[in-house]
Amino acid sequence: MSPTRTPDVLVVGGGIIGLVTAWRAAQRGLATAVLDPEPGGGAAQVAAGMLAAVTELHHGEQTLLGLNLESARRYPDFAAELTDATGRGLGYRRSGTLAVALDADDRAHLRELHALQQRSGLDAQWLSGRECRRLEPMLAPGVRGGLRVDGDHQVDPRRLAAALVAACDRAGVVFHRAWAERLTVVRDRATGVVTTDGTGLEAGQVVLAAGSLSGRLAGVPEAVLPPVRPVKGQVLRLTMPARPTPFLSRTVRAVVRGSHVYLVPRENGELVVGATSEETGWDTTVTAGGVYELLRDAHELVPGITELPLTETRAGLRPASPDNAPLLGPTGLAGLLLATGHHRNGVLLTPVTGDVMAQVLATGELPEEARPFTPQRFSTAVLTEQPA
Repeated sequence: MSPTRTPDVLVVGGGIIGLVTAWRAAQRGLATAVLDPEPGGGAAQVAAGMLAAVTELHHGEQTLLGLNLESARRYPDFAAELTDATGRGLGYRRSGTLAVALDADDRAHLRELHALQQRSGLDAQWLSGRECRRLEPMLAPGVRGGLRVDGDHQVDPRRLAAALVAACDRAGVVFHRAWAERLTVVRDRATGVVTTDGTGLEAGQVVLAAGSLSGRLAGVPEAVLPPVRPVKGQVLRLTMPARPTPFLSRTVRAVVRGSHVYLVPRENGELVVGATSEETGWDTTVTAGGVYELLRDAHELVPGITELPLTETRAGLRPASPDNAPLLGPTGLAGLLLATGHHRNGVLLTPVTGDVMAQVLATGELPEEARPFTPQRFSTAVLTEQPA
């Protein structure tokens, strides 16, 4: 696309959700631009990259489960296509997940999760503590049982983000390395944005895909402003030793004293440990308490972790909606669409989000799998609410 041409689509936000939306839109023949001071940054730089539709299942989220499973189903072809388009590997691994319990309460909680998985038609195998340790010998002797889920995979979000930037570049997407100050609305239609340096950018359609910042763009009418809040997550990265048998061969996760902890081994020897979940607004400080709690819980799970070099500590902000599900598609304002609110499932939902957004941008039709996640499920409630 010529930098001087008015784009068909302007994507506000260059994280993985904004990038996959732009890439797929460009593949549909739409002249597309992305507005972000640092494309490929954002929450993907902190995320662990678990593609955990089964082990991330929560009570009350069965509708979201369907979308998660659909995106997981598309991941192998998506990863292969993105790698073919860019020559960049994504660190996509089908190594599976082992969710374990360390005490009787955790075991009961895991049994409940297994029952929910079975009722939902999911494939998860219950293992004894001994069977868990046979799979992962570094596990603590006190492990009481676990769930083996071979269908939950992983990808490296940093490599995914870099590949999407490259794919967008090759597809002709124009990058504006600035940030949006406000949405431009003319005669009840979104027509573009004004950047923080005062530049006006016009577009046929505007996609707000700014993660946890999506609810802060000035000029968006209150009735369609996305109800997205930041949820802080602190994450650690360590280096595993090179040896004939791997330190861990698959993702291991558990609930330790009510706190969720996971360990994700990368093929490059990196071990990602996370993640806290903190409602602390826009704070991205790495705290001693957060690091301590993660290491303490991870040590109870895998005692040998304290011998590993600690190479990085980071904190990021997940974009959370009121029902923990994404907002996908048109809003009540013509010309404005949303792709945000993915919370803990942004990496997992990348393939299906790109497909959904490209279809609605190109045809005006929201695919059936995305209809439960229309942004108007919130704006309609606001508009019809009656005073007490």
